[in-house]
Amino acid sequence: MNRISAAVNRIQPSATLAMTQRVGELKRAGVDIIGLSAGEPDFDTPDFVKEGAIAAIRAGKTKYTDVGGTPELKAAIIAKFKRDNALDYSADQIIVGVGGKQVLFNALCATVDAGDEVIIPAPYWVSYPDIVAYAGGTSVFIAAGADQNYKITPAQLEAAITPKTRWVLLNSPSNPTGAAYSKAELAALGEVLRAHPDVLILTDDMYEHVWYAATPFATIAEACPDLYDRTLTVNGCSKSYAMTGWRIGYAGGPAWIIKAMAKLQSQSTSNPCSIAQAAATAALNGPQDFLEDRNEAFRERRDMVVAMLNDAPGLSCPTPEGAFYVYPDASGCMGKKTPDGPVINDDAALIDYLIPAARVAAVPGSAFGLSPAFRISYATSLDLLKEACRRIQIACADLKA
Repeated sequence: MNRISAAVNRIQPSATLAMTQRVGELKRAGVDIIGLSAGEPDFDTPDFVKEGAIAAIRAGKTKYTDVGGTPELKAAIIAKFKRDNALDYSADQIIVGVGGKQVLFNALCATVDAGDEVIIPAPYWVSYPDIVAYAGGTSVFIAAGADQNYKITPAQLEAAITPKTRWVLLNSPSNPTGAAYSKAELAALGEVLRAHPDVLILTDDMYEHVWYAATPFATIAEACPDLYDRTLTVNGCSKSYAMTGWRIGYAGGPAWIIKAMAKLQSQSTSNPCSIAQAAATAALNGPQDFLEDRNEAFRERRDMVVAMLNDAPGLSCPTPEGAFYVYPDASGCMGKKTPDGPVINDDAALIDYLIPAARVAAVPGSAFGLSPAFRISYATSLDLLKEACRRIQIACADLKA
């Protein structure tokens, strides 16, 4: 009677959401803990976006919409891709989902069968391999550590491709590392993919506008126009516009993939919320100048967090080029003893030590496929970040060889 499907048994609960829940429980219990696990901007949704939603409510736009998005939002997405990425799409090449996660889920579940392989650079966002597993595919990981700035090389990509490869998945800037591929680096990966015409390319560009690198943001279909016909470019409103709770993601790509994704979505959520779609339309069509101001705030936080973590014994923290995460290497903490005696053997043990000892919560690198490390989100105030890093410094200094 209590049998769970094989597909659901192949996946694990989201480690990031689990840590956020754990932090909430500790706070409710009165623990003075600083949670740095959530990938959510602390800024509010811009007022002009809220007004777009309010206007839609007052205009009675509260009914079902087309499964794949309203014509107005699709037009705004088409204009965004043209404006920001020099990519041309028609309406049948665009789909809107309930957040970027559903867009990724629909894309992989609509195209992956048992025996298919999906290449995923590690560290990776926690949901990628679980979605592949749910779809019945096999994840093939390419490890890219801090020594190569958390970015895969063309040689690594070539070595990972087999006749079973269905997709190569890219994420730039990266969650969890903040690593970002330049246009030249994407072109080099594209040169490899050019020799494998049956391999599809999925790029998750959710952090496009949280960018600090000296070179402009680029996406692979822009860097390699000849790969356009087999590239699905995924994006959304959650991170750039501080709209995580509105749940709007979207993609542009081959019409046959978009049609299959919409078919699947028609049997699950149907359309995304009509009011959230109106808000997303306002976000994409409205002023974009506020993005740079928010980037500067994130950059200031990044610089402070990187400097303070690099002063913590046992940690080595590369400087991210985008997103709002750092991913410090914790190799120098491994094998050390806590003041109470237990040995830190892996990054999960390190986080379990930091939560009571430093009253700081982060997500262990084991959740992202590359250890020993951990992910910190700096999408919170400078004061809280400074205090959290101070606590981490003290806790790391208390570890004994």
